[in-house]
Amino acid sequence: MSGSAVWHPFTQHATEPVPPTIIRTEGAYVETREGKRILDAISSWWVITHGHRHPKIVEAIRHATETLDQVIFAGLSHEPAEQLAEALVDLAPAGLDWVFYSDSGSTSVEVALKMALGFHRNNGAPRSRIVVMEHSYHGDTIGTMSVGARGVFNAAYEPLLFEVDTIPFPAAGLGQEALDAFERLAHGRKVAAFIVEPLVLGAGGMLMYPGSILAELKRIAERTETLFIADEVMTGWGRTGTMFACEQAGIAPDILCTSKGLTGGSLPLAATLATDAIFRAHYSTDRARTFFHSSSYTANPIACAAALANIGVWNDEPVAERVASLSRMQAQMIARFSKDARFDNLRTIGTIAALDLRVANAGYLAEVGPKLRAFFLDRELLVRPLGNVIYLLPPYCVTSNELERLYAAIDEAADLASDIR
Repeated sequence: MSGSAVWHPFTQHATEPVPPTIIRTEGAYVETREGKRILDAISSWWVITHGHRHPKIVEAIRHATETLDQVIFAGLSHEPAEQLAEALVDLAPAGLDWVFYSDSGSTSVEVALKMALGFHRNNGAPRSRIVVMEHSYHGDTIGTMSVGARGVFNAAYEPLLFEVDTIPFPAAGLGQEALDAFERLAHGRKVAAFIVEPLVLGAGGMLMYPGSILAELKRIAERTETLFIADEVMTGWGRTGTMFACEQAGIAPDILCTSKGLTGGSLPLAATLATDAIFRAHYSTDRARTFFHSSSYTANPIACAAALANIGVWNDEPVAERVASLSRMQAQMIARFSKDARFDNLRTIGTIAALDLRVANAGYLAEVGPKLRAFFLDRELLVRPLGNVIYLLPPYCVTSNELERLYAAIDEAADLASDIR
């Protein structure tokens, strides 16, 4: 064991090496105490969009600290939160008119689930069933683990998790099976809400499905008066090629969760956007119908200022063009492995690319996972495979040459991993 008292997330300290200490970040790189510049190919867990320490966002944070720090958001408000809410309503799919702030992706989903149950209860027709998609991941709090896939991530906490209904993942050729399953559940169980990661399931293995399926799921939800929750925590802010993934299906959810890229990755902040109907279900002279949720740091003014600056970057800089360029580069570069027997299931959507390394024992706990991480880190590349699933999700400032480095390393890593297949 090292001399550090830090307990790191998703880290088995008995087997993992002591992690490098980062002293500086800039653009697509994080720099260690020893002077190594590591290319951040996963956007530091999918949060960094434009690049580390974007000057406009950093300046907005600095400016906000001159007048504000944390302000209680129950009974008080402040301009950064008001302005950000207005901007989010303008950016989001039509009909999402109310913004509830929290401080992480997990809490934004918890908020969404509570909104859904409160909506039905306050309207006099309580519903409590939640439908989820197979292999999904929505966070690590009790509620979000309950609506995510069950497995090694949450086996120890199973007694605390509530029961949900699950539809199959709509893999190629199985889309109708997923739709039929949702139709049966939505009609038979009086479902409160369906929650889904639009177009791509992130932690579940970067699994991708078409917008046509997402659109039909939304139509079923509408027909059965089931609220539709889009978890855009990872997929939002350009990751799938559009501002929000829902746009590619032409749908507007009843509730949308956003975090990660909301501040450009600079500070933790989350928002749950909801329709006016959901807000009105909680709007009453009866105080028992209040939406009872908060956290101490709800709508932190400095984080809200960072998010406003992030939106300013989107408005003032050619971010959409950068996203489109990165999307093209990812599709072109991954194609080199299209006939490579070492890999399966090559896939891209927007700025995300993923492929499965063929191994005898696949899955999140595949033995190859830690070895791949170490291999990439030794070459000053921050790549964190999901078991045998190698994916690249870089910030939008990454260059063609930097991507070439990454794909060359994937090619090399596949050969070096052959001894554990």
